[in-house]
Amino acid sequence: MTFFKRIWQSVQDIVRKADMKLLGLCMVCTVFGLVLIASATNYLGPETQFKRVLIQAAGAVIGIGAYFIFSNIDVDYFSEKWWLFLVFNIGFIALLRTPLGVERYGNRSWLEIPHFPVNIQPAEIVRLTFTVLLARQIGWFRDKRRMKGLGSLLLPAAHAGFMFVWIYVVSKDAGSGLMYLVIYAGMALAAGLAWYWFAIGFTGLGLGIGLLALFEKLPDYWVGRFRVLFDHSYDSLGRGYQQSRGMLALGSGGLFGQGLFQGIQTQGVIDGSLPARQTDFIFCVCGEELGFVGCLVIIALEFFVVYRCFQTARLARSSMDALICVGFGAMMIFQVLENIGMCLFVMPVIGLTLPFFSYGGSSIVALYAAMGMVSGVRGRTLPDWLRKT
Repeated sequence: MTFFKRIWQSVQDIVRKADMKLLGLCMVCTVFGLVLIASATNYLGPETQFKRVLIQAAGAVIGIGAYFIFSNIDVDYFSEKWWLFLVFNIGFIALLRTPLGVERYGNRSWLEIPHFPVNIQPAEIVRLTFTVLLARQIGWFRDKRRMKGLGSLLLPAAHAGFMFVWIYVVSKDAGSGLMYLVIYAGMALAAGLAWYWFAIGFTGLGLGIGLLALFEKLPDYWVGRFRVLFDHSYDSLGRGYQQSRGMLALGSGGLFGQGLFQGIQTQGVIDGSLPARQTDFIFCVCGEELGFVGCLVIIALEFFVVYRCFQTARLARSSMDALICVGFGAMMIFQVLENIGMCLFVMPVIGLTLPFFSYGGSSIVALYAAMGMVSGVRGRTLPDWLRKT
């Protein structure tokens, strides 16, 4: 009896140290997402629909386990072995060039492990260790140099830039790599990097892209994805097809939608129906079937998750802990804005899903693990006497 009592006491301690409000928000998002995924895959038949929902639910369960684990791990201690993090980040991405790597939609972004039920997206997993490593790096510069020296700008920027280039070279997935730059930008801004550096950076980036486009050095599909934003009639059956169908689905939903499992585009089986409806365009599924009100609920839920991240950052005991929260918060903000903007035909399609709602096993596990790190930061802000009560 004593053994089971100790086990129960350990479980209580683990739960008590976790941020249950943040976990509750994530779980509400996940349940809502499961309903939308069930509707989005309904046209594939009961067997496939059940399989997709089951995989997503299993990913969420594993993710919740990861949430509690990371809530009880002090990442400051592990980050001292920073070189192991760096080797892991580079090596895990490099696995995509082995026979385990598989290509989809022109990107070699997934690992297919024999007898494993789902594919793994290394860029989603590496994003966690990268964020911790970058937070340690920028936090050191902030504490020692107050982000004033040139090194405090160049070294972290070079770190993030290297990861972007490495992911693109290995997998051709610019969208996943872009998230690393976003995390850096969010952290650098929070750490106090002067605004003019961002102005210089964005200006230089814009000029560089403009020159590459002028001399026709950019990939055609990149140019097409941006061109279609300014001319919706351009290549409406090619580059603009997905977003055109997405806009049609969103516009037809009205205020309250056509009803769950009733959307014309979502439930259609013909070629002209909504593409990628359980992944990239899950927001359009909500818009068509649950209307503007359903979309507002999604936005509100995502907002509260992000708000909790930033609220925790303000309570953090160290610069590194605060920057971890900011990095994951910035990641979610950009991913939500990009995904919804893509559905609204104002942002290019770069393969970023809607956090906690879109189908994807690696994605949801990584998201819960990231929020677990945020939860751990909040837990470490409590005094010892309060943690033990």
